[in-house]
Amino acid sequence: MPRNLLLPMLLATLSPGVMVRAADPVSFTNDVMPHLMKAGCAAGTCHAKPEGQNNFKLSVFGYDPKHDYNEIVSDDRGRRLLLAAPEESLLMKKATGAVTHEGGERIKKDSEAYRILIDWMQQGVPFSSEIETKLTSVAVEPREKTYAKAASQTLKVTATYSDGKTRDVTRLADYLSQDKEMASVDEQGVVTVGKVSGEGVIVVRYMGLVDVARITVPSDKVLPEELYTKLPVNNEIDRLVYERHRKLGLLPSETCSDAEFLRRVSLDLIGMLPTPEMARKFLADTRVDKRTRIVDELLEHPNYADHWAVKWGDLIRPNPSRVGVKPVYLLDQWLRESFRANKPYNTMVKELLTAEGSSHEYGPVAVYRDKRDPVDATSFVGQIFLGVRLDCAKCHHHPSEKWTQEDYFQLAAFFGQMKRKGQGISAPISGEPEYVWYGSGGKVTHPVTDAVMTPKVPDGPEMPYVEGQDPRKGLTDWMSGSDNPFFARAIVNRIWSDFLGRGIVDPVDDFRVSNPPTNEALLDWLAQDFIAHGFDMKHLMRTIVNSRTYQLSTQPNEHNVTDTKNYSRGIKRRMSAEVLLDAVCDATGMKDKYNGLPPQSRAVQTWNYKIDSDFLDAFGRPNASQECPCERERKSSVIQALHLMNSSDIQEKLNSADSRIGQLAKRDISDIDLVSELYLTLYCRLPDEEELRTSIRFLNQPQANRQNAIGDLAWALINSAEFVFNH
Repeated sequence: MPRNLLLPMLLATLSPGVMVRAADPVSFTNDVMPHLMKAGCAAGTCHAKPEGQNNFKLSVFGYDPKHDYNEIVSDDRGRRLLLAAPEESLLMKKATGAVTHEGGERIKKDSEAYRILIDWMQQGVPFSSEIETKLTSVAVEPREKTYAKAASQTLKVTATYSDGKTRDVTRLADYLSQDKEMASVDEQGVVTVGKVSGEGVIVVRYMGLVDVARITVPSDKVLPEELYTKLPVNNEIDRLVYERHRKLGLLPSETCSDAEFLRRVSLDLIGMLPTPEMARKFLADTRVDKRTRIVDELLEHPNYADHWAVKWGDLIRPNPSRVGVKPVYLLDQWLRESFRANKPYNTMVKELLTAEGSSHEYGPVAVYRDKRDPVDATSFVGQIFLGVRLDCAKCHHHPSEKWTQEDYFQLAAFFGQMKRKGQGISAPISGEPEYVWYGSGGKVTHPVTDAVMTPKVPDGPEMPYVEGQDPRKGLTDWMSGSDNPFFARAIVNRIWSDFLGRGIVDPVDDFRVSNPPTNEALLDWLAQDFIAHGFDMKHLMRTIVNSRTYQLSTQPNEHNVTDTKNYSRGIKRRMSAEVLLDAVCDATGMKDKYNGLPPQSRAVQTWNYKIDSDFLDAFGRPNASQECPCERERKSSVIQALHLMNSSDIQEKLNSADSRIGQLAKRDISDIDLVSELYLTLYCRLPDEEELRTSIRFLNQPQANRQNAIGDLAWALINSAEFVFNH
């Protein structure tokens, strides 16, 4: 027994009354740790650093109170506490600054924290009592409120315990403003609103639990209601988006032109530029429903499956150098076949996560050839299919969410009974197959407590192992449930982000209380509609692109020029590497050649980052040797601009006699028709009068070579933002 515990016990025995008992029992977990947390002792910059501080280490955000208790009470033979004279304890002297302390004064002598710590030591440093309750939830008030600019508000934070009792913990909670320009918050929870209109979030943390207070600051100018009642409504998406606009004083932009819509929706749905013939036909069509008709046509286009297989390949494609070329190829083909068949999303995910068999026969097995440890499968499933980043909880309590190590390893337990046979790590080309299957036996243990984990889904029920039943099937059945809080919301948010340029929850794989959706009603409606229509991906895409919200112009108006989060105008998005390369090839009529693929193959049919292409690498093709998910970088770079301007390959495409440029030069057509053809090919629209005059003047320069002049004009159009970006 540590000396600091033995001495007060003896004193209490010999001289009753020496040990002073506080009226209220003090709990280490419920009383002491909250004050140490508030003082910053358990912060990642102090004693909760990976290596601790001066041989004193606490767990991050107090996620392991038993460890912290032992560190304070028993470590170094109990030298940090002096129970016979608590005020003289090293813990108290350093915290109050009486003894030199690198962190300075953290607790004042006249504070409640000081009194609680002294009372705790006088009571014999109890860890807990038999009747001690457990913290179950934290709530902040007001949770959502509309404020005037420069207003202030004191938040109230209430903790609820397992016995139903509550405690006001406002003074002990930590506060963080995610947008300090919108609103700031001090250590006492006093919010001061800034001078900017919009929405802000105050994150409130208390003992590992999180809640948020949402702040709305409307525009100074209140817009007439009739402006909103006159807005066209294509479907429920528009109604829900307009509600947000009303609240924030935003007015959506005008609807985009037919040319902009055709180019936008074609690039988004099938990753291809519309042909000039398609553009002419669409622009000349006078039917009121021509936009919904073209959407239906595009969703049946052969390039649809290849385009979406590339996007999903980014997220789940393993490294062929580790997994082997054949398994990665088979996985890619499985993805293409799944999209070609419009396989329901929940079925597709179930087939992937419950995969069994040979890595040389069934594509989805490649995932488990790569995610060999149940711990790795946990991060993969959480981030890709649930939209939750659980990685932090692998080592400690998530710093900005409720997830614990127990949550993490309980999810890992679904994959703890996987069995394998064969070559585990493949040679890049000729590796042998590996067989993967479920078999009873196997376990996942907690890294701190060594407890055997029972499979349990996040925020859901435990699913104990049953002999002969693959626990992964229980996981995928739970995912498909209509009341699942993650699965459908994660995928509709991902598709929305792809089409609108920003997720309703952004980043798309970071769902958490402290990162709330910008339009929760919209996200919920999309998810429920998706479930109601059998997890039909094409239905989801059709619903989004048929909304007026999707079809808004990228040109702002005076009421939405600063809006980037509420979809009051379109967002310009750079084309992905494969889509842009295919667009260049289609525009010039000259295909690239790819090793291992048939002639005339498209960039969206490539399936391995090792297939050489300087263009694809320059424009952000992910390297599968890195840890996925490989989200594409959407920002442009100098390398990309230089490549488009100087690529010898692009110059060859423009100068070839067999290219579209060469064929145009040979045709007996007017300059007006020639320029119109180029604009329709590259921009899906006809040139305006100034563009037409400038282009014709350029083509007719003295001594100009006809093909070179046409090629130079096409080169200039390709190097414009209008070509590279999807408007």
